[in-house]
Parts: sequence; structure tokens; C-alpha cells
Amino acid sequence: MLQPSGADISQVSAIIGLGSNLSSDHGSSLETLQSALEQLAQDDVEIQSVSRFYTTPCFPAGAGPDYVNAAALLRTTLPAKGVLSRLHDIEAALGRTRVARWGQRTVDLDLLAFGQEILPDLATFDHWLTLPIETQSTQAPKQLIVPHPRLQDRAFVLVPMADVAPDWRHPVLQRSTRQMLDDLGPKEAAQIKPL
Repeated sequence: MLQPSGADISQVSAIIGLGSNLSSDHGSSLETLQSALEQLAQDDVEIQSVSRFYTTPCFPAGAGPDYVNAAALLRTTLPAKGVLSRLHDIEAALGRTRVARWGQRTVDLDLLAFGQEILPDLATFDHWLTLPIETQSTQAPKQLIVPHPRLQDRAFVLVPMADVAPDWRHPVLQRSTRQMLDDLGPKEAAQIKPL
């Protein structure tokens, strides 16, 4: 993971995922994600690295147009909940409305990892990690779960994440980003194409 020289030790590395499959008042999906990154960069958030932008099949299949996805590595003095609040504020400013779980959206900003923290606790993380896919599609956690409990299952997350944090190690699964992507296999990764 990138470690800037002379970095403030109170800063934490965070990884966010970005996605869009609907245009917004800011333009196309790509332009909307670029606007989100511009809004994210403030005094308490430094964007260290941004992945390439990728086109990815809609998830779940058939739920709408293909997505544009990316990932960004941040350094921040905000706590994890502060980063999540910032992401939600940016989503609202870019016209995100939460109608259906895993539905189409102008922008989706996910806090994928926050250093090596497991939030809110290991038992809650394990519950969401092992939740059956049918239940995941109808239930959303009411609190922040970090690392994102599905990141290891999704090539559209891991491919861009490998651009910015290939060696980040999952604090529960003990697998690096690169290893988790390899675990999915080449067929999954091949669907994620650079723009």
C-alpha cells in the first residue's frame, strides 16, 4: 500500500469503491465519478491514487445498464463513520436516491476498507460475510461494516482495487487484494474492461 513519506501518523489509509450506471446532472457515469472524486478531496481527505475506470456488467445481471467502476486510495484524519458520512453527502449531491437494493444508480460510493479495522466488531462482520445471497439482496446493514463484507466476491471491486492497493491484506480473510482477485479466477476478471 502507498505510504507517503512524512505522513501524519494520525492519518489512516482508506479504500473506496466508486460506481455509476446512470447519468446525472454532472454528465455521464464517468463524469459523475470524476465529480465525486473532486468533491471528496478536502483538507481532511487526500486522494493518494485512483484506479483506471472500468466498464463492468451490471450486478446483479439484467438489473440495468453496465456500470463504470473505479477505486481510490485515501489518506484521512476522519474516522471511518466520518468518511462514510462524506460519501453519503457526495452521493446525495450527485442525485443518488436509494430506491431498491442493488438497483440502478447515478453514483455509489462504498467504504471498502479502513486501514486494518474491523467494524463494528468481528461477530457483526462475520454475520454479514456469511449471509446467503438471497438474504443480502433484501437486507442492508443499518451500521457501517468494514471491510465491505462482499468485496472478496466481486471482480468489479477487486480489479480496480488491485490498481491502487494490490497488497492490502484483508484483516479477517488474511488474503491480499491480488490474492482475492486470483481466487475469483480469470473468467470473472475478464468481464471488467478498462475504458
